[in-house]
Order: sequence, then structure tokens, then C-alpha cells
Amino acid sequence: MTHLDEQGRPEPPFAADETATLLGFLEYQRATLEWKCAGLDTAGLRATVGASSMTLGGMLKHLAFVEESWFSEWLHGRDRQPPWDTVDWKADPDWDWHSAADDSPERLRALWQDAVARSRSLVVEALAEGGLDRPARRGWPDGQAPSLRWILVHMIEEYARHNGHADLIRESVDGLTGE
Repeated sequence: MTHLDEQGRPEPPFAADETATLLGFLEYQRATLEWKCAGLDTAGLRATVGASSMTLGGMLKHLAFVEESWFSEWLHGRDRQPPWDTVDWKADPDWDWHSAADDSPERLRALWQDAVARSRSLVVEALAEGGLDRPARRGWPDGQAPSLRWILVHMIEEYARHNGHADLIRESVDGLTGE
């Protein structure tokens, strides 16, 4: 049974196998981002802190792209899907961050939620094909490919790092604080 904390986030299991532990921590980090972005309007999702141009809306769009990139492109070797497939990433490598200002809060949340839902399915598929040791279908130029285990740990790190940013931005918007 999943235990939810006071913000409605699923607590990672205290005693489980490696797969359940990794997935539990990734779900917790995803839920933390969702909590930090919940209930904000356009102005809230466009707020910045200090000299940084980082916004919660940009973070949602960036993490939707990161989900798509690691679980679809790298892990399963699939082609980029809309809206990522038509972006000139060489002209603007931070397009995901910048273009979020043009999207409504509903669009940003839906884009991220859809990416997370696809990622969950793709992880289940990869686990069935070889477990945590299953190598990604795409790799680095030297021929090495990360395992599903590596990708999951990387995604936990990606969310944890950005959730630290989200804490600061959300507090500047309306004073909401918490881990």
C-alpha cells in the first residue's frame, strides 16, 4: 500500500527491491514538482528568482522534454515526437525553457503529465524486456549505452536538482514552502 505524505506525494517504499525503490523515488520527485507547480496561474508559472531566467513553467516543459528524451529516444530508440521534433535545437538549445512563456498553464501541465504517463509505460515495457540491466537502444558515440537503472537514477537526480530550484521560485510567488 502506498503511503501519501501531507502534500499527497507517494512516499518511496522503506523496504522493497531495487526496482520498486528506484521507481518510488522517481515518483516522489515527480510528485514534488507537481506540488510546487499546482494551482499557479500564468504569472506564477512565469515568475523568476534573482538573476535567473528559470521559471516553473519552463521547468515543466523542460522536464517533459527530458522524460521524452530519456525514456522514448534513448531507452527505446524512438524518434522525437511533437512538439520536440520540429525544434531547431542548434539555434536554441534552451527552447524548452524559453518557449514555455508562450504556453498556457493548462498546456504546460498537460504536456508534462502526458510525458510522465508515456514514460511510465515505457519503463514497464523495458522492465519486461530485461529488467534494470536492459541497455538503452541509443548510446554514446563510443558505443556505450546506459542501462535502465542508470537512466532511472539520472532522472531522480534531474528532478531532485530542479525541485530545489522549484522551492525557491514557488516561495517567491506565494510564500509556499516545504521540502
